[in-house]
Amino acid sequence: MKRRERTRHLIELGGLVVKAGIIELTEDDRAVMLGLLVEAAARLRSDDREQVLTLWRRRGMRTFHDAADRAMRTIGSD
Repeated sequence: MKRRERTRHLIELGGLVVKAGIIELTEDDRAVMLGLLVEAAARLRSDDREQVLTLWRRRGMRTFHDAADRAMRTIGSD
């Protein structure tokens, strides 16, 4: 991956952390955030991996959809 593409990718991943509200919920505690990610990785290594992925994917898609709806309402109110 080229440097510029990698940088963009990392910025987008950071945006997901912001969108999920993790920074505020952890009071920007990097150790807690890493612990969250390590816990998620452990769940993905478990026998219920597919169920976890399905649940998280649905929640993520719902969050993306809700954010898009809020953005459209904001644009429409201008």
